[in-house]
Amino acid sequence: MPALLDLRRRIRSIRNTQQVTQAMKTVATARFKKFQRLVMEGRPFWHQEPPVLARLIGWALAVESVYTERRPEKRILVTVVTSDKGLCGAFNSNLLARAESFLVEKTRQGVKVELLLLGKKAAQFFKRHSFPVFQTIGEKVDRLPAQEIAKLAREIINLYLVYRIDSFYIIYNEFRSILAPQITILKLLPLAPAAAGEMGELEPDWEPGAQWLGERLIPLYLERQLNHVILESQAAEQAARMMAMENATRNAEDLISNLILVMNKIRQAAITKELLEIMTAVEALQKS
Repeated sequence: MPALLDLRRRIRSIRNTQQVTQAMKTVATARFKKFQRLVMEGRPFWHQEPPVLARLIGWALAVESVYTERRPEKRILVTVVTSDKGLCGAFNSNLLARAESFLVEKTRQGVKVELLLLGKKAAQFFKRHSFPVFQTIGEKVDRLPAQEIAKLAREIINLYLVYRIDSFYIIYNEFRSILAPQITILKLLPLAPAAAGEMGELEPDWEPGAQWLGERLIPLYLERQLNHVILESQAAEQAARMMAMENATRNAEDLISNLILVMNKIRQAAITKELLEIMTAVEALQKS
């Protein structure tokens, strides 16, 4: 009987855990739909903006631009975007392993690396490393106001303009499907102009000028890229958490079924034992 009591306690505990994982899956599903809608609405503009800006930069090359300057990479700023919470499978571990290998490779090439960390998991992971950290935003990355993102973009632009960094990279999980995100390393600075065949035959007339326009569009471009990357990461995170909680709920159901089977076997063995004892007693009485 103590074994049956222990099994009942375990089944009750697993059922409580199953209720929690089911609730977390429901919440993750609702949040995933929200971020998926935002990502899908912004992707057409986000994918068309870089080619347009590249053509603008190509037209503006008649005047030297610091944003297109080809510098040898001696100092770089790398942004790593992770989640604030766990329970999302290998979402963070795969990204952090890829980011670590990228940073180690750059360090071996003699490049000084500085980090901009977005997400509590990134902050906790790189505490154990010697890479200098420029800034950490470790909480509520999914609710960063537009003003904070714009401020962050201006700070990155200023670092680039004063030659404190030569390149700016961002490493994040891009949402591709519910089953698996795609780890992406995106280089945002310096900007690459469009190739000669992509420029078109007619060069537009700019008012007040291409350089003036480029200097004002590029910070806005970087701000929108940061915002879209955060949305992509959030959509991928919620999809990963939704799948992880679904697997946890299914595993809990399988574990409960196995424990119920074991409990029934123990009960059946106890009933069989009692029947044998009764039959033995009856036979003994008949013989006497």
